[in-house]
Amino acid sequence: MKPFLEVDRAGTYSVKHEEVKKLFGSSDVIPMWVADMDIAAPEIIAKAIQKRALHPIYGYTIYPKEYFRSIALWMKKRYDMTIQESWIVPASGVVTSINLAIEAYTNLNDAIIVQTPIYPPFISSVKNHKRKLLENRLLYANGKYHIDFEDFENKAKEAKLFLLSSPHNPTGRVWSKEELVNLMEICKKYGVLVVSDEIHADLVYGKSNISFASLGYDRCIVLNAPSKTFNIAGLKTSYVIIPDKKLRVIYETVQKNAGLESGNPFGIEALIASYNEGDVWLGELKSHLKSNIDLIKNSLKANQIPIKPIEAEATFLMWLDCQELYGKQEHITDFFYKEAKLGLSDGKLFGNGGEGFMRLNFGTSSMVISLAMKQLNEAYIRTHNVF
Repeated sequence: MKPFLEVDRAGTYSVKHEEVKKLFGSSDVIPMWVADMDIAAPEIIAKAIQKRALHPIYGYTIYPKEYFRSIALWMKKRYDMTIQESWIVPASGVVTSINLAIEAYTNLNDAIIVQTPIYPPFISSVKNHKRKLLENRLLYANGKYHIDFEDFENKAKEAKLFLLSSPHNPTGRVWSKEELVNLMEICKKYGVLVVSDEIHADLVYGKSNISFASLGYDRCIVLNAPSKTFNIAGLKTSYVIIPDKKLRVIYETVQKNAGLESGNPFGIEALIASYNEGDVWLGELKSHLKSNIDLIKNSLKANQIPIKPIEAEATFLMWLDCQELYGKQEHITDFFYKEAKLGLSDGKLFGNGGEGFMRLNFGTSSMVISLAMKQLNEAYIRTHNVF
């Protein structure tokens, strides 16, 4: 297997790198925050885009039959899940689809459940649309997160919609079939619509993600994309799986009214290429990411730094329990940003349960991970009596 090396992203208008000084106060901080990787997308994608780019017109573009076929085949070969091509609604991004789903299926002041700590757009999307936010805070015990089903059912009595993160961002949990069925039964009991964000489903270690759409609950829609898997988020190409025709028509109408019908010609080619030919590369990527997980855990343990890494069952994001490090959140962020020079995501941005935590993006080369751990250790030795 060829090593996954860091790619210099200077001059590419990368959010992750261009925003470093603004967010962390210094340009010499290693960016380990926003969820894209500093790893080259597979060569098959570059070739597909280059081939399309040879045609000199990049106008409005429809989604070809191969786009739908590729998605259906990917779901079958990766998850043994049969979906009809007619269930697939092309989209421009999962966060966009979350917002459209809220518009499509709820009204002002309707209640929506999210499971905190959670990917920040889940919270902001609910608030921006003036819906009522119901936080089903995950239970944290012995270094692992679990669902508080009693609280979830109490919230479900009031809720119109449930935004599920599966696998969960930021905790890295891969929900078991039993957990998902329990959620489904509660939602079915109270008629709650489930919107399941499964964008990290391909990046699961040691098991396979179970799609909510495979459980047979007709009041659900699934959001997915190749963007995290193959590091192509900037191509703005995703999709929504909606088995129920009535729900599908409602969503399509709202998306059409928002003027979001055309596809990105390069994103379409990238999706087709990655889903048709990306299996081998994905296997190598997961092995690399798993080695990065081990590198971080071993370094923290060897240097006796009081940070507990939550087991990343999925994603290239690690949730770090820093509650024993320096107590207050502002001291934790000062340590990472000013002393260790590491630009992690502040845990408080993830809602209730995020205080005392940080999220680390390990989707980079092992060399960068080693450097980051070196800086972390040196900063801890230098400052452990300061805060």
